[in-house]
Parts: sequence; structure tokens; C-alpha cells
Amino acid sequence: MKPALAVDIGGTKLAAGVVDDSGRLLHRKAQPTPAGGDGEALFQAVCELLASYAPFDDYLVCGVGCGGPMTSGGHLVSPLNIPAWRNFPLVQRLTELTGLPTAVDNDAKALALAEGWMGVARDEENFMGMVVSTGVGGGIVLNGRLLEGATGNAGHVGQMIAARPGRPLALHVTGVLEAEASGTAIAAHTGHPASEANTAVVAETGKLVGCVAASVVNLLDLRLVAVAGSVALGFGEPFFAAAQAELDRVCQLDYSLGARIVPAGCGDEGPLIGAAAVGLRHLGQPMGGRIFT
Repeated sequence: MKPALAVDIGGTKLAAGVVDDSGRLLHRKAQPTPAGGDGEALFQAVCELLASYAPFDDYLVCGVGCGGPMTSGGHLVSPLNIPAWRNFPLVQRLTELTGLPTAVDNDAKALALAEGWMGVARDEENFMGMVVSTGVGGGIVLNGRLLEGATGNAGHVGQMIAARPGRPLALHVTGVLEAEASGTAIAAHTGHPASEANTAVVAETGKLVGCVAASVVNLLDLRLVAVAGSVALGFGEPFFAAAQAELDRVCQLDYSLGARIVPAGCGDEGPLIGAAAVGLRHLGQPMGGRIFT
């Protein structure tokens, strides 16, 4: 079977790559996301990134993970952390560019698919994938089904209240997790990038992520939360220790005792593996024997 063309569009980085039907990332390229408010310039950067993968008839599908929110099916995307795109017709434009069947979904939902296919959730029917990076998002698999919601935006855990009183961040309700624990929020509140955060900031970020994750675990009867993203993975063990301690504190019901919050198993390959999974799911193709309906 032909491989999938995978695209990951984030507030800090654009990436593209090729993923085969066994979930192996065969090749990838990345570049910074252009700053500014010119939507066409941003799309041109995506086109330039994809140019080296032509001819596109070598691929089965184009799968895309992109920050949200977006309309159902990812046809119009309005990522909070990419102000250049508001109701940008991403599916249409990529279909015109590549000639391939194209599917777009939230990058955190893509991460959940990657973890269920190739990562720490391969044997799980109920789990959440989280991305803690420039922004914060989530994707939830319940009874083997990826939750969609009315408009395909289910899983936006970055918009759950994490702190009262919270600190203001542009485009966010005060106190939501993304306004407290994202890379954007950490830089805004400390004056330094997340990569320079001190131990107190790392621990507090982990605690806030763990608290929100625990609320979802208790609500939906989950056993596992897999976390990816440059902030979470960059902070490493101290972040996850703080998150697990908070999860243990909050998850005191019989069914939620012992739930785990762990680093995503796909590591930095997860976004592109997940983007490919978005495309394969669109075609109804199994991933490691699993079909995420």
C-alpha cells in the first residue's frame, strides 16, 4: 500500500513527512511557522514544505493535524495560536495542491490516534492524548471510538478551568488550562520561554495539567492519559511526577484509582504519525489492526 503524506501545523512549527502503513515515519522536514497575520503567506510556507514530496501520486492520502478549533471535518480552521488563519479552507486548498484525498483534524486528536496505533495506548480502548506545547489540547478515545462532538472539536481540554483566579492571556477565558500551562502562557507570565522555566514553574505546570487530566479521567472512566508536546516532553520527569501526584490526589473513586499520566510513546514523531492516522481513518483503513471509528 502507498504511504501517507503527513502534515502537522502548529503555532511554532510546521512539519511534513511520509508514514507507511505500519506506522513508521520514513522521512520528515520541519520549519518555523511564519509569524504575522498573512494567511496566504502561511499557506505558501506549507506549500514550500510539501514541494520536496512531489509528485503527490506516490501517496495514498494526505492527513493533517492542525491546531483548533475548526469546523467539522477540518474544512475551515481557526487555530487560536495561528491568528493568520480564521476560517481558512485548509482541506480545499491542500486537495487542490496535492490532488489527494485530504483529511484535517485537531492535532491533539491526531496525537491520540498515534498513541493508539503506535504508542503507549496500543492496548487501551479508553484513554486521552494531550498536547502541552505552544497551546494545550486533547483527544479522547472512548470504547475504541475517537470522540468528535457536534462540530468535531471534542477534547479541547485546554479550555477547561484550571486555576481560580487565573491570569489573563489573549483570546482565552481567564483561568483555563491553556492560559496557565501552555508554552505561550509560560512565556507571557514569566518573561522567559518555557525551555528556561525554573523548577517551581515546571512543578506548577505539571500540577495544573494533572488536575485537568484527572477531571477527565473521573468524568469518562479512563485509565490512561498520554501527554506529548514540546513543553511536557521538554520538562520531562519532574513535570510528569507533579502531574501524576495531582492525578492520584484527585482520582479517588474506585474506578479511577491507579489511573496513569505518562509521556506519549511516539515522542517527537507523534504529530506526523498522528497526521497520517487522520488520513488513514478518513479512508477507513485499519491501523495496527485497529479501526478508530
